[in-house]
Amino acid sequence: MKKLIFIILAMLITTGASIYHFDDDPYIQGQVRGLAIADKASYLLPIKQHISQAKRPQEWYQFPIPLGQSGPSETLYSGPKQYPFYCMSEISQLGQPQVDNHDGQGVAIFATNRQGKKTRHIIGYSKDCAILSQLKYFYRNNQQQLKPYNVDNPPAQQQINQLTIDDKNVNEIYRVEQGTINRFIYTIAMLATGDGSRMEHQHWNKRLIYQFQGGSGIGFRQGKQSAPHLLKKRKEQLQLGYAVISSTANKTSYTYNMLIAEDTAMRVKRHFISLYGKPMYTVGIGGSGGGLSQYLLAQNGTDLLDAAIPLYSYPDMVSQTIYALDCDLLNSYYDFRSSEPELFEDWRLRQAIEGMNARNNFEQKAGFLTPINQIISGRWPRSPTGSSECINGWFGLSTFINNPRQGFLRSYFSSEVVEQVNRNYWEDMHEVYGRTAAGYGASTWDNVGVQYGLNALKANLLSIDEFIALNKNIGSWVRQPQMQPEWIKKIPFTKTHLWLSLWGNKNVTQADNGPAPRHQGDISAMKNAYHTGQVFIGKLNIPTLDIRHYLEEELDMHHMSASFNARTRITNYQGHADNHIIWVSHKDFNPVVKGFKVIDQWLMTKLHNPNLTTTKAKPSNLEDSCFADNGEIIAQGKAVWDGEWNNKALGQCSQNFKMYSNVRIAAGAPWDGSTFKCSLQPVADAIKQSVYGDIAINKYQKQLEEAFPDGVCDYSQGDVGRPTNLTMLALGE
Repeated sequence: MKKLIFIILAMLITTGASIYHFDDDPYIQGQVRGLAIADKASYLLPIKQHISQAKRPQEWYQFPIPLGQSGPSETLYSGPKQYPFYCMSEISQLGQPQVDNHDGQGVAIFATNRQGKKTRHIIGYSKDCAILSQLKYFYRNNQQQLKPYNVDNPPAQQQINQLTIDDKNVNEIYRVEQGTINRFIYTIAMLATGDGSRMEHQHWNKRLIYQFQGGSGIGFRQGKQSAPHLLKKRKEQLQLGYAVISSTANKTSYTYNMLIAEDTAMRVKRHFISLYGKPMYTVGIGGSGGGLSQYLLAQNGTDLLDAAIPLYSYPDMVSQTIYALDCDLLNSYYDFRSSEPELFEDWRLRQAIEGMNARNNFEQKAGFLTPINQIISGRWPRSPTGSSECINGWFGLSTFINNPRQGFLRSYFSSEVVEQVNRNYWEDMHEVYGRTAAGYGASTWDNVGVQYGLNALKANLLSIDEFIALNKNIGSWVRQPQMQPEWIKKIPFTKTHLWLSLWGNKNVTQADNGPAPRHQGDISAMKNAYHTGQVFIGKLNIPTLDIRHYLEEELDMHHMSASFNARTRITNYQGHADNHIIWVSHKDFNPVVKGFKVIDQWLMTKLHNPNLTTTKAKPSNLEDSCFADNGEIIAQGKAVWDGEWNNKALGQCSQNFKMYSNVRIAAGAPWDGSTFKCSLQPVADAIKQSVYGDIAINKYQKQLEEAFPDGVCDYSQGDVGRPTNLTMLALGE
């Protein structure tokens, strides 16, 4: 109680103190001061059916990029430049970007003194954030520490760690090249002799890794890329002689636009090949967003990757919004709308409604916000008695993705720029999904007819009355023009912030003389998402090893079921998933090094026997598996992951590592997880179809019809938002 009183007092004294403070000092480091205008003449790839069938244009830039020059800033086929665009080369230890205008557009570039320190004299501005291609060297010492290597004044040789490659002792020295392509920072890393030569590559084993990275991004940033971080991340492979390439365009912290990601990745690889020749193969690796990027770029019809190792992956990003944007709606209902809030103090009920895991007695890091917000809303305060993946993993996503007034990037831009730009996922993707008549990025999200908690009702964990109340009051997100910024307050003299509009509650529709209105998604945006390859449809013909740690008990957002959403789509599309292997391990064992070995065996077999199919080239001992904390295989084989997702009895791995689902699956949707908009059927038809199982629901028909005036989801009819021509036959396969 003392803690609660203190927090409430802190809240009261901070009224009016915003989380955001716009510094209008023109000398603030890096802040975008003036808004540039995109070149509308930039080429955007025309796509009629599916991106995998679209021919990419011929490259016009003459790679390689000369040292001391920047690469192309205009994309090859991914459309106009996005502005504002925040430069991050200084954060990446690459210096200030190049001046490209004197009109105040972008970030200010400053003169430097003799010591290389910036003065307050502005010499120009940069809107496109170009940096000059440059080389850096690093070495690993005998204590396994990564240190800068000075070519002109190298350390004593006995200080440098020794590697054995091809029965020869090799100094562990790395050459790293960085520059910009398509305005994003690229990196090339490989073992080198340390002689200062850009072209030397005698220790390269002719195998190439494309490093993808994750995070949640809504555009408008160049991204940062640390050379030491990349060297540490791929330490074992670099020590074997692999080369590694990457770009900030392939880190989803900065964008989920897979057209830009592909355009840039292809150019980074072209640049590498222009310097060192074609690799025997290229394998992708990356976690979370870096995993889904591999699924999509492998699907979308280029030769970028010969194999993929997605880690902690989802099939794609946009289909995760289908259920993730439900999370805050459900939490708003539990905390602010339910007439029986005590029901939801048992987190096992929340797990049944949400599909994803929820646990009693699991600490919420910001659990103190709940009673504060309830007091503000005029409700009796209740401290959380547990937590869920919806909270632990997806808290704030509704604001980040959906709310054009919030952004989370405001400190990068001047207040003048902030007022001119909407910043959310839909805006980042407007070149792909389109715009609404009101000028906002079109949204694919839809929840009309969704029966939240249907499986909990059928399991007698949720009463019929509460099921109806939930679906009558849960509502949806208001339209973007009506959205308000979140109410977030900062306690003076601390780093603590209080979120006083918890779960985005002020942007949720309200019940008024009828159910709270649901949200109609934009059908054209959904179809565009499919056509342009932002949705994984299961088209996958390369060796793919999907690896993840089991993190369900930690309520981590990287839930295991995502691998089986992908598996279901692959099987539905091509009739089998023989080239798709799933490994799940205890969190204390990392199977990635082993994964690289089996992928190398798979690819080299195919390389030496080009007539073999991908499936036939697969190592005979490579199967779906689960691993214990010591790395021992618990079980492996075709049936080890059987379970609810494929309507079979639990396999041995499924018994060891319990799998959960998500909100929409718990509401009756299929396990492929890609129904953006369901077909609707009258409640009476749903009752006849036994949608409610054994529940005696007939006498509640009128109440259900009042809660669902448009009808309820009929998932047997598939996704209304999916184009009808996305089959193997239609795509000419």
